[in-house]
Amino acid sequence: MKTRLSALFAVLAIALGAVACTPKPNPAEPVASSFLEALESFDYGKMAELVDDSAKASDSLETSVGGLQAEGVTATLNNVDQRENLATAHYTLDWQLPRERHVRYDASMTLTQQNDDWTVRWQPSILHPRLGANQHLELRPVPAEQASVVSSDGVALLSPGVAYRLLVDTSAVGVTADTAAAISNALAVAHDQDPAVPTRGAGDLEKQLKNASGVYSVAMVPLTSREAIEGAVGGLSGVRLNEEAAMVADDASFAPDIMARIGEEVRADLEGDAGWKVAIVNENGNELEDVELHEAAPSPSITVSLSHKVQTAAEKALEPINGQKAMIVAIRPSTGEILAVAQTKAADEDGNTAMMGQYPPGSTFKILTSFAGVDKQGLSSESIVPCPRTMDIYGRTVTNYAGFGLGSVPLQTAFARSCNTTFADISTKLAPGELKAVGKQFGLGVDYDIAGLDSLTGSIPEGEEPLDRTEAGYGQGLDLASPFGMALVSATAAHGSTPLPYLIAGRDTTPSEKAPAPDPRAIEQLQGMMKAVTSPGGTASGMSAGGDIRGKTGEAEINGGSHSWFTGYRDDDIAFATLIVLGGGSEAAVAVTDAMLRNIDEAGAPKPQQP
Repeated sequence: MKTRLSALFAVLAIALGAVACTPKPNPAEPVASSFLEALESFDYGKMAELVDDSAKASDSLETSVGGLQAEGVTATLNNVDQRENLATAHYTLDWQLPRERHVRYDASMTLTQQNDDWTVRWQPSILHPRLGANQHLELRPVPAEQASVVSSDGVALLSPGVAYRLLVDTSAVGVTADTAAAISNALAVAHDQDPAVPTRGAGDLEKQLKNASGVYSVAMVPLTSREAIEGAVGGLSGVRLNEEAAMVADDASFAPDIMARIGEEVRADLEGDAGWKVAIVNENGNELEDVELHEAAPSPSITVSLSHKVQTAAEKALEPINGQKAMIVAIRPSTGEILAVAQTKAADEDGNTAMMGQYPPGSTFKILTSFAGVDKQGLSSESIVPCPRTMDIYGRTVTNYAGFGLGSVPLQTAFARSCNTTFADISTKLAPGELKAVGKQFGLGVDYDIAGLDSLTGSIPEGEEPLDRTEAGYGQGLDLASPFGMALVSATAAHGSTPLPYLIAGRDTTPSEKAPAPDPRAIEQLQGMMKAVTSPGGTASGMSAGGDIRGKTGEAEINGGSHSWFTGYRDDDIAFATLIVLGGGSEAAVAVTDAMLRNIDEAGAPKPQQP
């Protein structure tokens, strides 16, 4: 019995001794957690203490955190697989990046145990499973491809490209006056070769350079003109050309001034929304692969109202009289699209005269006077009215062109033959302010805030004095109008109400005031009278362009000569106004307009496009 007990105690003693000698568990999890906590606080020193290669780890960690522009990171330890002296920690990293962006993914690290101490084995894959040696993470933009600017008939007008900005460092410039003169001359010479090159007056530029500080931007120069400009100003102290991404005109000769304004107006809208990505990058900054990609959202193309066909047709029609100051404006009556704004080189010298120039409209103004007679005095196109050779009204002798007289004729005949005496009589009988109010019903005398364009329609006197009303009735005296204003008048006659003019689709146009729409019955009478002008016996008969053309001619007398006018509309939804400054009789403007319409016919009429 004693022997059995002794043996049992011996076995228990051995077993207990064996238990006492088994080492206590030494988990790797605390070290893994400490490393991840240090990463969350970007404590590079603490992390370096926990890894086997602190120099490589610190450099790689700092490079990736900086490359990501990380604002924070959340590290969540999921589990640790441990076998004897080797452990693998699995965790999730959620990087917080600028502009509330996040990158989230799973990763792992290896830990080894030596002398009861766990150490993180440094590998770049600790930060991302696809990172290799000498690689790091970077947040990089994904640029949005710039959109194009297209015409209302679908032709690309501006496309992404390269241009050069002409800059002057005012602190390094030599003699300011000499620098300004040299730049002005260089731009003028280049402009003669390429109308897309802007010009700058030497005097104005000198003042701006003197008032500026630092680097002053003079102008954007097209790529094709860089060498010419650089050759002319490259040797000037403080003057340089910088390459920039820019919207480039597909056709430099196409409405260059307006296209330059459009380019500036819509620049921001063409850029779209840039995307972003997280890339694996080597030590030379070269991208190896994307680990996170958010594509850019490009902006849709921007449509402008200009019609490539109509603008080109207008410019071509003006070419034979480039030495004269002449201009054409075309508008789509149904939508308000400004289809064309064309000027000769001679007119360009005076600025934006097609849209803003103020000229006596001559007999084209009779559109408004005849409407007023119908609307305010109960006349109709068949009403018999006087058309004597001359008429004495309140001491003002009114004379018809070339002294013709028709006696008493229907109003339509007086309109078609352009009797000054008839319309002076009608206007004089209007109450003060009535003719001015009628003008606003047709858009004349209303200011329009049009995105991308400066404009001025014109003005009509209040007519408190009878003489003012007399002269206003046939477009003389104090009446003033721009070609844009008269195109708007014809667009109203065609459409029955004044369309809201615009240049850039989606941009609002704000009128200075809203006038009531013209009476439709009076508009119908007016349209018939405008048809008579282009019919046999009218002052614009014999036009060879196709379609139903209606309008009104005008010759505005001024000191030194007279302006040639023609305004109207055609049944393909185009209203127009043509002015040749000091062009003489209206037949000159009629011929230019006829050429424009024939050019459109030959090219194929553009299709209307709703904004």
